[in-house]
Amino acid sequence: MDLRQLEMFQAIVEAGSFTNAGKRLHVSQSAISRQITLLEEELGVQVLMRSNKRVFLTDAGKTLLKHCHRIFRDVEEALLEVSQNETISEGSLRVGGGMSVCTYLLPHILKEYHARHPNIRLTVTTGTSEPTLEKIRNNEIDIGILTLPVESHDLEVESIIEEEMVVVMSPSHPLSTRKELSVKDLDETPLILFERGSNTRKIIERFIDGQDITANIIMQMENVEIIKPLVDIGLGITIIPYQSIVREVEAGTLHYARIAGHPLYRKLGLVMLKMNYRPIPLQRIVTLFKEMISTLQVLPP
Repeated sequence: MDLRQLEMFQAIVEAGSFTNAGKRLHVSQSAISRQITLLEEELGVQVLMRSNKRVFLTDAGKTLLKHCHRIFRDVEEALLEVSQNETISEGSLRVGGGMSVCTYLLPHILKEYHARHPNIRLTVTTGTSEPTLEKIRNNEIDIGILTLPVESHDLEVESIIEEEMVVVMSPSHPLSTRKELSVKDLDETPLILFERGSNTRKIIERFIDGQDITANIIMQMENVEIIKPLVDIGLGITIIPYQSIVREVEAGTLHYARIAGHPLYRKLGLVMLKMNYRPIPLQRIVTLFKEMISTLQVLPP
């Protein structure tokens, strides 16, 4: 087994066929087919199933693909560590995070990052925590900005910001005449929340479970940008970070209130794979977050 065989195997999976993989790698389809056959003979198992010009991973192939991601990441890390100096002339940085983070915090960070390092190729992927963590582990994303806690032996986590969460409603909602609510105001009130399993949802659930009220959850949504218009038309109220509604509050299209005696917060952190050596493009984005994040935090007045 050699790296070229693994490169061909990974290209087939990503491109969807032997023909497309050949075009990507500039080699003939027959050459790729021959190398995959040799790879399977050496492993003693079939890693790909061929059907109607399409390919599918076997269980053994899925296991091999995970190791391919790790192997090529280690090779890239080794090359960077040996050859990289303190001047970033080229490279890439892949960032992932939730919708609210990518909408309200990340653009300011990336604008400054691009100004300082214009030759670094930046890509951003939005998604919930679990898919983002999987992409980090598979070396598809270099760094994620996620709601904490994130605890795993193979990941490195640095807390960067604490956001206050508030109750948000339409200006026409009966509760919108007040800036502070009691816990009882939430009893049986229709709630539109983040989907179950997200860390932000868990914070809200822990709060509600500790109160003598009944949660009337009528909708569960993946991200804050879907929740806000549903709240705006009066279908229910929600509990989300204040940072995500600053524009709407200023425009008068949404109203917020705190819960008396029960401040709610969520922590955001930077999540990366644990490595012996952190590539300089990644080092620089971590440093930039620490420099800028306090200036970007908006607190409820």
